[in-house]
Amino acid sequence: MTNQNRKTFFMFLMAFLVAFFLVSLVEVLRSSFTPSGAPEIPAASAVPSSDAIKAPTSFAELAEKIKPAVVNISTTKTYKGQGGFSSPFGRSPFGGPFGDDFFDRFFGDIPQREFKQRSLGSGFIISDDGYIFTNNHVVEKADKILVKLSDDKEYEAKIIGTDAKTDIALIKIKPKNSLPIVDIGDSDKVKVGEWVVAVGNPFGLEQTVTAGIVSAKGRVIGAGPYDNFIQTDASINPGNSGGPLFSMEGKVIGINTAIVAQGQGIGFAIPINMAKSILADLKTKGKVTRGWLGVSVQDISEDIAKNLNYKSRNGAIVTDVVKGDPADVAGIKVEDIITEINGKVIKDTHELLLSIAALHVGDKVAIKVIRDGKEMMLSVVVSERKDKPEIASTKGSKEYFGIKAQEITSEISQQLGISREAGVIISNIENGSPAEDVGLQPQDIIVQVNKVRISSMKEYIKEMTKATEKKSVRLLVQRGKSRFLVALHME
Repeated sequence: MTNQNRKTFFMFLMAFLVAFFLVSLVEVLRSSFTPSGAPEIPAASAVPSSDAIKAPTSFAELAEKIKPAVVNISTTKTYKGQGGFSSPFGRSPFGGPFGDDFFDRFFGDIPQREFKQRSLGSGFIISDDGYIFTNNHVVEKADKILVKLSDDKEYEAKIIGTDAKTDIALIKIKPKNSLPIVDIGDSDKVKVGEWVVAVGNPFGLEQTVTAGIVSAKGRVIGAGPYDNFIQTDASINPGNSGGPLFSMEGKVIGINTAIVAQGQGIGFAIPINMAKSILADLKTKGKVTRGWLGVSVQDISEDIAKNLNYKSRNGAIVTDVVKGDPADVAGIKVEDIITEINGKVIKDTHELLLSIAALHVGDKVAIKVIRDGKEMMLSVVVSERKDKPEIASTKGSKEYFGIKAQEITSEISQQLGISREAGVIISNIENGSPAEDVGLQPQDIIVQVNKVRISSMKEYIKEMTKATEKKSVRLLVQRGKSRFLVALHME
């Protein structure tokens, strides 16, 4: 090998060794910044960091912040009963053929005794001068209400306002100094899966803190007409009623109210926005004044949607319009489908009820309805909701779709307190018939047949004969104080 070739070979060798050394050095440096055996995890880019769900870093820190504004509530209720022979089921625990007169004759008039029932609940302070939110059922009919603060100071409280329909109560104490208060949040922004913390007085165990997540929203559990509960698996027990449900930001998002006794981790809280919406009424009037349109509505079943040729199931169909009330004045009619209120889409009757209840007396609202397949906008001035009395009924003949009906006699008219021209009354429902399938019952009153107003059996027979030929009918029915639509079909 010549000197020139040898020189070239050594230059290539040196270049190779230098390159190998540099590559090795880079790998060593990279490994020193990456844990051994752990793969590199690329940064997530699908969700912006500001929207990422943040797990709590410290429940202890949150508990320390929120507990001072949570109170324990104890109440005393007085009942009167018969001394000596009293029973929770009546005066005489023996009953049978003797009854109360037997004991009165032999023992004379036994004086009434007073019995005191004590119960526990929770609440939270919303103003530094002593206003407190709790549940209505915690303080209802209480003779005495004692509020115990986190520093063990006790005050007697008085009821400022209550609302049984939402189970919310506002009470007040007179503190000597300014009180710590909760931070009120926005329950509409709460998401399923978020961490929450409940604080209360379960089984008399004061200032208990439990944690969990929001399991669901908008739960209807049959507690009242305005059910819209937040469901949580944070432990809630008797005594927690009226206490706050906190977000991880330390803001109240709900009032703990109900539990499922048979299940674990199933508790319910009233959304705090519902409490905020009625606070002014509770504070100034002691009760809640709700909006009223003067309509009865029902959800749209598959049969009714098909019968009306309505392509959706959203909305609420009007089954009755109270004469002279706001809806009647605005021109709303039976079988109109309400789909929007002030631009908010209405999915069902429950959502409609909540939307109307949130309105104030005198508010002018825009209501979108669908009538005979066409959209219409109507303007309604809201009036005050007033509860109305109930009615009841009896029997008859002439069968269509499994329905036997008869005229409303003068006797039936007097019993029901209605006109003899109110419709025809169902006397019997045939087993296995289309009428039974849709839930019609004896004593229901048929008011309309296929949108034709019925005031006699003659009119009823005429319209039902037409409907029988088409093998389909839509009825407007009154049961008690409610009206509803049903669609019946024959095979």
